[in-house]
Order: sequence, then structure tokens, then C-alpha cells
Amino acid sequence: MVPVSTTYQVFARKYRPRTFEDVLGQDHVVQTLRNAIAQDRLAHAYLFVGPRGTGKTSTARILAKALNCPNGPTAEFDPDDPVCLEIAEGNSLDVLEIDGASNNGVDQVRELRDTVKFAPSSGQFKIYYIDEVHMLTTAAFNALLKTLEEPPPHVKFIFATTEPQKILPTIISRCQRFDLRRIPTDVIAKHLQFISTEEGIELSGAAAFAIAKGAEGGMRDAQSMLDQLVAFCGNKIEESNVLEIFGFNSGEAISELASQILNRDSSGALETIHVHREGGKDLSKLLGDLISHFRGVLVTKVDPNGGSGEMSAEIREAVKSQSENVDTQRLLKVIDLLAETDARMKWAPNKKLHFEIGVIKSIQAMEEASIDDVISLISSAASAAGDIPTAPVSTARAQKPVTETVQPAVMEKTATTPETPVSQSKDVIPSPEASSPEPDPAVPAAASAVAPLSGELLWNAARTALIEEKPLFDTWLSAAQFVSHEGAEFVIGFARAQAFFRDSLSRYEDDIQQCVAKHAGAQINLAINVCDDLQAVEREIENEEEGAPSPEVALSEEHSASQPESVAAAPKPDSEGNFKDDPLIKEALSAFEAKVIKS
Repeated sequence: MVPVSTTYQVFARKYRPRTFEDVLGQDHVVQTLRNAIAQDRLAHAYLFVGPRGTGKTSTARILAKALNCPNGPTAEFDPDDPVCLEIAEGNSLDVLEIDGASNNGVDQVRELRDTVKFAPSSGQFKIYYIDEVHMLTTAAFNALLKTLEEPPPHVKFIFATTEPQKILPTIISRCQRFDLRRIPTDVIAKHLQFISTEEGIELSGAAAFAIAKGAEGGMRDAQSMLDQLVAFCGNKIEESNVLEIFGFNSGEAISELASQILNRDSSGALETIHVHREGGKDLSKLLGDLISHFRGVLVTKVDPNGGSGEMSAEIREAVKSQSENVDTQRLLKVIDLLAETDARMKWAPNKKLHFEIGVIKSIQAMEEASIDDVISLISSAASAAGDIPTAPVSTARAQKPVTETVQPAVMEKTATTPETPVSQSKDVIPSPEASSPEPDPAVPAAASAVAPLSGELLWNAARTALIEEKPLFDTWLSAAQFVSHEGAEFVIGFARAQAFFRDSLSRYEDDIQQCVAKHAGAQINLAINVCDDLQAVEREIENEEEGAPSPEVALSEEHSASQPESVAAAPKPDSEGNFKDDPLIKEALSAFEAKVIKS
């Protein structure tokens, strides 16, 4: 009979960290413990928190070695010293490892409390290590409180748990807490390559990354998976072996499905889902990997160097290419839709149906035009068609100053009578050709291109120019009202009821400020406020009471009041027909698409 060998050790035990230098991915914990030992600032209780396989027990044993080694406490100890070997194997009388799951009663804690008063047999400290300490009952925790707060000088407590929320806050407050993080994927992959080299195993880089990704940050899980693969494949392991044994999804397959969504390939995406399902893949796991992939694309979009350690070189290039071909808004929408699909799939009997619906919705989201796209398109078209005359203003917009429309005709008449000065009320905007002097060569061209204005006159001129340049602003600017102009400070405002117009207009504050400064001939600091004392600008003209003059009559009266004396003194037409023949009235009626009604 051939004797059974008992010397074999699994990789998780054979390559367990023995010193602080061997601990991977937990530099923040190692550095703190090293400094505490070097400065002789040792706490009486430590709590190690973290997911499975991240090194809680290994770090606790290394700390115990550093405290009880022959020349201790010191961080530079010999792991092959007999005392250190006893601690590593769990045979030391001074380092007691207790399983919190099976010793969770108050009686066991009382027994522990009675033994802490005894001095250590050989080392400097008596160390109690309780694993899965969250399994202790509330009574057991309460029995431990007093001893944990004021233990004898020769006693140290080290606790470890994966669920700190189950530990009493009074226990946590008496410990120094260290949170061990998930080990990065590239760190696990490099360590697996190191183990493979030591063991004479040929492990491909893609296979190492697949194992490390499947381990989800746990080094022990990754080492156990490598052990299993060696038993299945022998000394040569490829990525396909990893995917076959553990049912993982290849990075290339996930990247291909993501590309089909980004490229609006519905049939290809549905076919990929069908192939994975027929191959026995877990669709929930496939969707989770797809969301993680899009998360990588989003991170790369925001920070090209971010998250590079979580993927292989080949996948990194594919993710970079995908990030360049999609905008952030659509990417966020796709991730939201897939996350909603993931929530529905957890309880759905037909997971494939919900997966397919989620993918189709994501493709539709890629095809939808966003509001930013529409605004950009309209603004670009309006700028490109700047030389095309705009359509006449309808009566719905008659609330704007009347002279904004009839101004050319007014200037045409006054230009023929230069000896008669034009009364510049706040409703009349002087034409640069009629009122500006000859340009002074000493004045810059930008300053002399437009006659300097101020106050409400300045705002009317700037608003007119903005609407002509970008008609999209008309709706917002019609509600904006002049507030004040003092020095370089120029303020416009909206009534409280129209505050939403301010939110839309504030995105273009720089453009408005430049236009106002251009007409002012000086630097302007623009402010757009919401004022409680302003009345909302009505978008439609309505007669408030019966018998009120019609808009057309009010227009003619206001127009006559704004004319020079020579023009205003002209005899008024006696008949309705002669009144309509007046060139100014004709132009006003055409601009407002109005007609004359007898009062």
C-alpha cells in the first residue's frame, strides 16, 4: 500500500505573508503598525475590518510576531525564529487564537476574562486574537467591556471581522480600527504570476487577470482558484481554462457586447446574449460585468489614466477607444438603464427577457438627441444664417419696445432733417449712422464701431443685437428687464414668476456681457438677478378693460409722441384711408401683422 503524502500545502497557506513586507495592497495598515512599533505607541486593542481574503488573520499574526519576537517589539523580525514559527502555526502559549463563531457565549468570555491576569510564559505580551468577533452575543460583548477598556499591561487584544456593523459601538470605541481594502486586480495578477514562476507553472497574463478579476479583491480566493486550475490543466493555464472552470465572462466578450450597444447594433447584441445563455452563462453575472465595463468607460472618459489597473492591456485599449466615441450624458443614461435592469432581473423568472429589454432601451438611448444637442444645433444654424432676414415679429411679441421695429423708418425721416434734433427717450434707440460722429483715428476700432450707450437705452440696443444674432435668445430676453447701471456694474433682472428664464439665460452670460460691453464702449460686469419688485413681462397683449384703445391706436399715439416737432406738427389725416396711407403706419402694421380698427 502506497502511503499518502501529507506534506503538500495549498497555495493559500504556502504563500501566506510572513512579514510586513509580504503584505500586499494594505500599505496604509502596514505603515501605521510599523510606526506604532517604532515609536512605542502600542494600543491595547486592535480591530481589523475587511472583506474575506484580504489579510486580516495574516496581519494579526505578523503583529503578534513583531510584539513577541526575541528582540521585540520590532517590525524587523526573523520569521524563521522558533517563537515566530510557533505563532505562525498557532502553537504559541502566549498567542491565543479564538474562533468567535464557536466561542461566542458569555461563559467563554468570562473564562477569558479570568485568564488575562496571568503573565505570559515566554514572550513580552499575552495576545488574544478573536476572529469573526461580530459573532459574539451582546451579553458576551458586555462581559468583555471592562477588561477591554483597562486590560493588564501585558495583554493585547486583536479582533477581526467582515461585518463591523454587528459589533457594539462601545467595543469599537475601545479599539484602534484598521480597514483592510480589497486588493487591486493588477496586484493579485502579479502575485499569481510570481507563484506560477516559483511553482514552474506557465500562466498567461490574460489568465492571471481573469483569475484576479474573479477573486474580487481577495488574495486567498485567487490563490485557491489557481490551485484548482493546476489540478485541472496541469502546468499550462490559459484564459479559456479559467472561463471554462469558473464560468467567468471574458473581457473580450463583454467589450464586444458594449461595442454593439454603443454602435446601435441591436441584432448583434441580442445574438450575443443568446449565445451566452445557451452556453450556460449566468446572465446576472454577465449584466454585472457589462455594467462594470461601462463604468470603466466612464472613468476613462473622465480621467484617461483612472482605473487602468483593473483591466488588461487589451481591454484597456478597447475601453479607451469606446470612451472617445460616446459622450458622458449618453454613457450615464446607459448605465442607469442597465442598473434598473439588474434590479428587475434579481426577482424575475425570465432573466433573458429583461436583459434583452434593458439592452434595447440602452441602444435607443444612444440614438436619442439630448436637449444640449438640440440647443447647439439651433444655435449653430442661427449663427450660420445670420445674413438671412428674420421673420416679422408677431403680435405675441408686441410687448417689446415699439421702436425696436419702427426704428429704421424713424431714422430715415430724421436723417433728411438734420436741423431738427431727435428726442431720445428710453424707447428710441439712436441709429449709429444718424447719431455717431465721425470715427476718431485715436479711438480703437472696437470702441468706435458702436455709439456708447448707457442705462436702459444700452440694454434695449444690446437685447436687439442679441436677438438678431441668436434668435433662440428671444424668449428669454423678452422677459429680461433693465435694473441698474452704475459705473461698470450693469444689472438686468427677472420677475420672481419668471425666474426659470434666468436659469436658461445664465448659461450664456459671457455672450450677453460681451454684447453689452460692445454697445457701452467700455468694460461691463454683468449681473442677472431675480427681483421681487419686478412685474412679470406678459407674452401676449390683451385689453384690460372694455373701451381701452386697441394696440394699433396705442402704437400710433406712442409713435406720434416720439417724433420730432416738425414731424409731429404735420397735419393729421382726416379719413381712415389717408391714415392707412401714412408710410410709418404702413410699416408698423406690417411689422406687427396688425390692422386698424375704428374706436
